[in-house]
Amino acid sequence: MQRQFKDYFLITFKGIAMGAADVVPGVSGGTIAFISGIYEELIESIDNINLSVFKTWKQQGFKTAWNSINGTFLLALFSGIAISILSLAKLIKYLLHNEPILLWSFFFGLVLASILYIAKQIKTWSLQVIIAIIITSILSYFITLAEPFASPDSSIYLLFCGFIAIIAMILPGVSGAFILLILGAYETAINTVNNLLEGLSTGNFDLLKDALLKFFLLGVGAIVGLKVFSKLLNWMFKHKKNLTLAILTGFMIGSLNKIWPWKTILKTRINSEGLEVTVLDKSILPTSYIGDNQIVLALVLVILGFATILILESLGHKKSTV
Repeated sequence: MQRQFKDYFLITFKGIAMGAADVVPGVSGGTIAFISGIYEELIESIDNINLSVFKTWKQQGFKTAWNSINGTFLLALFSGIAISILSLAKLIKYLLHNEPILLWSFFFGLVLASILYIAKQIKTWSLQVIIAIIITSILSYFITLAEPFASPDSSIYLLFCGFIAIIAMILPGVSGAFILLILGAYETAINTVNNLLEGLSTGNFDLLKDALLKFFLLGVGAIVGLKVFSKLLNWMFKHKKNLTLAILTGFMIGSLNKIWPWKTILKTRINSEGLEVTVLDKSILPTSYIGDNQIVLALVLVILGFATILILESLGHKKSTV
């Protein structure tokens, strides 16, 4: 399809939305890609990246090879993701620590609307589809109850975390940031981004060197995971679309427990910065929350999150002309 500059600008904006979602545990960048109408093109474009691209480059030139992998689309999208992650990491970290109820309320509304949107795409409802939703809902729910492992220390573990997290990030309904949280690597990933920016701005070579190494390990794992898993996802969407959508719907339903705004803390630990952070918590009713439950503002943000999905859905309807 022929695209103009404004079309790629919109794709970059969608990438920024994906990046923002990927920073927050419980919200999937894949969900944003799906509801904004670029998900299948993204998966297919990634699937087209293989060694034959270099052969095409050699025989037919760079432009043909670049077009064969939908290069401009991928560049615009991943530029948006990078811009978002680099610019929002510090803000998200601040909000998670200081305004958790309001932040989770917004994303609870976003995910709730996403469930309805994705379920609406299921064309044929069968017993298999219903069972798939039930099983994945239960599985996803129990994942949200899991206690995170210790923070990773080894290079191999960081590679593994990058591999697993990117699978979740490109899978609508599953949060890569939450998977990192379960693996004990979320704090490491957020701090890596913040330390990378701080090292560059202050000229702290030691801080920059450590951040670059961790960023490289997570990135390599992510690239491998992206390539390996995109082929399976591409096949599933082409041949088992209803079942795939059912599985994604179930994962999103189960994940609502993790992003429920009102929690009681069951277990904490001291992080590398000497701060007390939550390891394990439990969802409770707003009326049982100790302190200001911010119920009115929280409900407003749930509605805003829900409305955000409606806006993105409306943008998704234009994908055939973008």
